[in-house]
Amino acid sequence: MTKPPSFLSKRRTMLMAAVAAPLAVAGLGRAAAGPAPKTIRISAKKFQFIPAEVKLKRGEEVILELSTQDVLMGFSLPDFKTRADLVPGKTQTLRITPDKTGEFVFLCDVFCGSGHEDMSGKLIVT
Repeated sequence: MTKPPSFLSKRRTMLMAAVAAPLAVAGLGRAAAGPAPKTIRISAKKFQFIPAEVKLKRGEEVILELSTQDVLMGFSLPDFKTRADLVPGKTQTLRITPDKTGEFVFLCDVFCGSGHEDMSGKLIVT
């Protein structure tokens, strides 16, 4: 004949089940959400963006990691109503999900010197 489980053993089992159930549900939710968004690094320096051309797919979420080492700059993607201030030595992140196809200009919108007017890049969405 086996001994009945003690009160503490029953309590421990119930507590573990109460904690495990929400964690299991949370894990299923993450798996169903799909893959993590792709990260694209864009560096700004007098008077260019590197890379100057970025290719994305319509409807696919991406994270843009923006940085500069020179001076304060801006990043503006007007067709997607997106912008950020770029501070030397810091990384700024923007999440975008392109909802239209075509070629779109991104540019520096903070005056950064005599070549500022030509500082732009191209976002190509297919």
